[in-house]
Amino acid sequence: MRRRRYLRDHVDKALATRKMVFVGGPRQVGKTTMALTLLGEHARERHPAYLDWDDPRVRPRVRALELPPGEALLVFDEIHKYARWRNLLKGLWDTEKSVRRIVVTGSARLDYYRKGGDSLAGRYRYFRLHPFSLRELDGAAGASDLETLLRFGGFPEPLFRQDETEHRIWQRDRLTRVIREDLRDLERVREITLLEHLVDLLPARVGAPLSVANLRQDLEVDHKTAERWLQMLENLYVCFRVAPFGAPRVRAVKKERKLYLWDWSAVLDPGARFENLVAAQLLKHCHLVEDAEGRRMELRFLRDTDRREVDFVVLRDGKPSFAVECKTGDRDVAAPLRYFADRTAIPRYYQVHRGVRHFERGKITVVPFVRFCRDLELP
Repeated sequence: MRRRRYLRDHVDKALATRKMVFVGGPRQVGKTTMALTLLGEHARERHPAYLDWDDPRVRPRVRALELPPGEALLVFDEIHKYARWRNLLKGLWDTEKSVRRIVVTGSARLDYYRKGGDSLAGRYRYFRLHPFSLRELDGAAGASDLETLLRFGGFPEPLFRQDETEHRIWQRDRLTRVIREDLRDLERVREITLLEHLVDLLPARVGAPLSVANLRQDLEVDHKTAERWLQMLENLYVCFRVAPFGAPRVRAVKKERKLYLWDWSAVLDPGARFENLVAAQLLKHCHLVEDAEGRRMELRFLRDTDRREVDFVVLRDGKPSFAVECKTGDRDVAAPLRYFADRTAIPRYYQVHRGVRHFERGKITVVPFVRFCRDLELP
């Protein structure tokens, strides 16, 4: 099912400025599908301008720069797996930028793996493609988009097929390919089975401050190794972590970060799964504003030493913009929300839920998550 993704207009605008466009994001999130629509709404993987590094027939042509003639747009997929990809793109762009446009897609963080060698700075725009969210679906998943997203996640294949068995198989196969293919290609890791064990441990830790020390003990490795493996999984878009926000006048915690998954449907606990979905939506908002507008956006959480907590704080250019607390029901305002609203300069607090009630208490708004996304025009 090909739908116009939320990044498409931003990519078109960047290409019009004669910049290369890099599109990063998790495996199977729809990067290739979106890139192919740039070649034509009905373009297929065998289009001559689509150059997939994972295809052994394509690699010799790319290395030799034997590129299809007459194609104004080239799409390079997973090219970052080639050791000299930076120099290749730099040379190609410097010599042919007047006649060609270039899109590069990859399931690893292209901004991370480009470091070293000749810099591509000033030659490209980088965008991160996220899974589908409520406003992007706009009724496409069925009668209740929120319940469908919670059940099947935001990745296109399981979301639109809506088959429980196929969803489980898809989850298993995707993580196997990330660990045994992407990680093998990009990092020097021998302990693949331990990394798979780490991935199995993560869903139960979603939504709580993540103790690397406890993970280290479960995996029987040292602290530096456990931290390095977590960073690898973040680079491969398996998980992301949210750091604490040190608000003035609050004895806030400053060290342990909270963990979330890009595929929130892997989280079994209903409350933690809803919180993970909200985290993914807010991160999507932050990344879009960063990538499209150049703002500095951060997603944080607020917790003090007495264990009072607000799930998320969104910062824009270093200043808190709003805070969000997640509740599965639509009860009265949570006590920590009232506490922090009285003691911090965060201008707006939201308590989002899966119910129907909507009311305000000072600078706190209790609102259904569906309406929250619509009112704030989140992507």
